[in-house]
Amino acid sequence: MACFEIKDSCFFCVIDEYWLIQPYAMEVSNESAIKKPKRLTSVVWNHFERVRKADICYAVCVHCNKRLSGSSNSGTTHLRNHLMRCLKRSNCDVSQLLAAKRRKKETTLSLPNVNYDEGQRKDEYIKPTVIKYDQEQRKDEVISLGSSRFDQERSQLDLARMIILHGYPLSMVEHVGFKIFVKNLQPLFEFLPNTSIELSCVEIYGKEKEKVYEMINRLQGRINLSIEMWSSPENTEYLCLTAHYIDEDWKLQKKILNFVTLDPSHTEDMLSEVIIKCLMEWDIECKLFAMTFDDCSIDDDIVLRIKDRISQNRPLLSNGQLFDVRSAAHVLNCIVQDAMEALREVTQKIRGSVRYVKSSQATHGKFNEISQQVGISSQKALVLDSPIHWNTTYFMLETALEYKSAFSLLQEHDPAYSSALTDAEWEWSSSITSYLKLFVEITNVFSGNKCMTANIYFPEICDVHIQLIEWCKSTNDFLSSIALKMKAKFDKYWSKCSLALAVAAILDPRFKMKLVEYYYSQIYGSTALDRIKEVSDGIKELFNAYSICSTLVDQGSALPGNSLPSTSSDSRDRLKGFDKFLHETSQTQSVASDLDKYLEEPVFPRNCDFNILNWWKVHRPRYPILAMMARDVLGTPMSTVAPELAFSIGGRVLDSHRSSLNPDTRQALICARDWLRGEPEEHNPSSALALYLEAS
Repeated sequence: MACFEIKDSCFFCVIDEYWLIQPYAMEVSNESAIKKPKRLTSVVWNHFERVRKADICYAVCVHCNKRLSGSSNSGTTHLRNHLMRCLKRSNCDVSQLLAAKRRKKETTLSLPNVNYDEGQRKDEYIKPTVIKYDQEQRKDEVISLGSSRFDQERSQLDLARMIILHGYPLSMVEHVGFKIFVKNLQPLFEFLPNTSIELSCVEIYGKEKEKVYEMINRLQGRINLSIEMWSSPENTEYLCLTAHYIDEDWKLQKKILNFVTLDPSHTEDMLSEVIIKCLMEWDIECKLFAMTFDDCSIDDDIVLRIKDRISQNRPLLSNGQLFDVRSAAHVLNCIVQDAMEALREVTQKIRGSVRYVKSSQATHGKFNEISQQVGISSQKALVLDSPIHWNTTYFMLETALEYKSAFSLLQEHDPAYSSALTDAEWEWSSSITSYLKLFVEITNVFSGNKCMTANIYFPEICDVHIQLIEWCKSTNDFLSSIALKMKAKFDKYWSKCSLALAVAAILDPRFKMKLVEYYYSQIYGSTALDRIKEVSDGIKELFNAYSICSTLVDQGSALPGNSLPSTSSDSRDRLKGFDKFLHETSQTQSVASDLDKYLEEPVFPRNCDFNILNWWKVHRPRYPILAMMARDVLGTPMSTVAPELAFSIGGRVLDSHRSSLNPDTRQALICARDWLRGEPEEHNPSSALALYLEAS
């Protein structure tokens, strides 16, 4: 390799056949005088202004006003190098510069890749990377770095969208590590305080809200609403309203509409006003089919006031039994807590026994020897529970019962063991554990199903009903008293929701009326026929209402989105009942209705791969009116507990970061995250709010 110096300005190294230029930044020093004007042909002069001062020619950067040598003898390499380091350049300009440089040298050599650092930006060619933008850009639009110009406003919105989508704290924009990362990635990005990012998040929320509003009001079917109560570590209360619906492609969807911070002076009777205000904000009070409350003990007066407001625009069916729904998972949790409380002292003894056995290697070894002596062959290991998750208590009790004989002998071999149970306590533990087993299995069905349509609840709830009846017959006073207390809570739930549960089951082509007849004969015995007739009348009444609405739509007297007839506000309309009379009298002269045809045909074979929404999508042309009704009924949320909270005995507690935000920002972040995710419910069973739960 040969090396020699030329002009004191730069060095040329000859490597084999190639000349590799290793430039140094040329500050204004010993520039040569310009002998003769020369035309400026390089693209680099688009970024420099040539200025002559005395006998010296300078190149002044138009971006930062720095003066470099402008002598024609100096070339343009040092000017290109400066542009690579100039923090005020644009991406487009650099890409043009690099492209021109590459074209010039592509016949001789390729530029090496050199990593950027904070100290110096070296001359290199960056291969354009394909980036796919969404939201603001069309989803199929691909932009390459080589042709895009840096946009501060766009980047700020992208950052805000990222914070929303992933639940990052707003303060991350002020973190040192984040600033270093972004500055190395894009030096042009101007950092803003978290208040500016907060405004961008609210701006995104506003735009997305308009989209959700338009989408909801375009729905052909009706909307079901779930009402959930949240709290914070500071005991602030929040109200979360979520819309549930089946879209035109027969996919179960849900959207969080509001996350309202309740004023500390708020009283329970004001809850109805808050809910009604939210309904009017979204203009959906006339599109509601049912409302699901997460607390079975919520005051009936609250629901009554909401019913009265809704009924001003349309009548409620079956005295509102289809409108007022309570969470099935919540009532199961309440029943479980009754059983756990009754067994609390015994559970503490078992917990103490397990803790004692696991306290040392010697004690554990002695316990294993005793287990072998009494012939216990269980492979399960003793486990301690987490008291805030009742399923772990069930697993602890279940395993301890398998080692019952070993625990009984441990007291004789180890005087230090003081948590022994009596025979009666072991019997109670065995019975309560069998109760809990049923609830664990049913809760797993509720939380493990990817598409929680309303039809899956009826058989599970009926099984609970039948078991509670049997448990109440126990000759053991302790157990029967617990069962009676559990059944009292269940009966309150059943009285409100049994019709809604049954109607949803009937609309499952695998069950129809047969499943209602099967369970009601076991639950009601001699009065089963009367109860079955109530269900039959209820679904016929609902179908007739949909039939009337379908007739009005065909006649142009109603919009397709209004699945149920409305009460006219026109005082001149003296024929309010004529539409119903016309439908009923015409129906007797026509062929069998959708409902009659559906119920008369054989049930669909049961199989594990059955998808009820796909079935109705396919059979919609055969049962057009019944399919309209099925879409609204099956979209009713019969449970409001997210899978991650299915076994929790505590309520929903918002994390301290979200609870510290102002109410408008908190609602914007929570709602916008749910909207931006935009995944169908069947592919995303977890709650969008799971990210904001306070860590236990």
